[in-house]
Amino acid sequence: MAIEHETTKLRVLMFPYLAYGHITPFFEVAKKLSDRGFSIDLCSTPINLSYIKKKIPHKYSCSIQLLEFHLPDMSELPPHYHTTNGLPLHLQSTLYKALMMSEPQLHQILNDTKPDVLVVDVMQPWAARVAVSLNIPIIKFCITSVAMCCYFGHFHFKPGVEFPFPALYLKDYEQQIEHPYDVEVDEEDERVMLVNTSRAIEGKYIDYLSEVGRSNILPTGVVIQDLVNEEDDVGDMEIIQWLGKRKEHSTLFVSFGSENFLTKEEMKEVASGLELSNVHFIWVVRFPRGEHVVKLEEVLPQGFLERIGERGRIVEGWAPQTRIL
Repeated sequence: MAIEHETTKLRVLMFPYLAYGHITPFFEVAKKLSDRGFSIDLCSTPINLSYIKKKIPHKYSCSIQLLEFHLPDMSELPPHYHTTNGLPLHLQSTLYKALMMSEPQLHQILNDTKPDVLVVDVMQPWAARVAVSLNIPIIKFCITSVAMCCYFGHFHFKPGVEFPFPALYLKDYEQQIEHPYDVEVDEEDERVMLVNTSRAIEGKYIDYLSEVGRSNILPTGVVIQDLVNEEDDVGDMEIIQWLGKRKEHSTLFVSFGSENFLTKEEMKEVASGLELSNVHFIWVVRFPRGEHVVKLEEVLPQGFLERIGERGRIVEGWAPQTRIL
């Protein structure tokens, strides 16, 4: 009689910050882990999961499950604002506050799912502490450059000591910028950290951060979204077809991400620069969700679109960035 041996898959719960730029690399790593036999739970707010759900290939429909994470009811933060995508600047700190108020819910999720490990965004140290309280191992994931982590980590661990890589520094005005949240460094439980880079690109910064932070820094390789996951619509195809008619390395891609919105004055400055550059360009323009938006022509220099003609394209909202690049 044959004896069947059941292999128990290790279960990983992944908890990214509420930004598409964080969720996407988490999702791509989730696919890589799934390919290696792990069972994945990807946890985020319903509005973010609705975005990622459309990008799950059929082969991962069983190994990658989506877990809803609900933020507290707040009149100033309705469900469509439970993401940084299109979030007005004045509500960024409110979103982060709502996230930290959700500790009891994460505690319940971890207690119910009992994952073998929690992979958590470095921007959510409070989530790591919840896992530690339940004796669940944690791995932090930094989706930004290690050089940046290395710079700020140095001044946390060695305050008053000169940073050993002088090529990296903050200009005076950059040091005055206030952030709606702080990225904490927990020395006791930060033992393993994934980083979205490779040794070939940032080897010296990986080594230094590992030394000063007393952590095992593991590069994932640069995580890039699969092209097959991009949705095709008429607008996307028009941009790709237009780009296909340009010479290689002749087009500039301009985007300030999903969390930054330019003022009218800043938009006019960017437009003027693009016009004077005399290069082909694709410029992604975004406005805060829920706010009254004037016509695009009203925030650009008069006659800009007519003078540019076929030399450039302006995309309002979301662009197929992976395919463009």
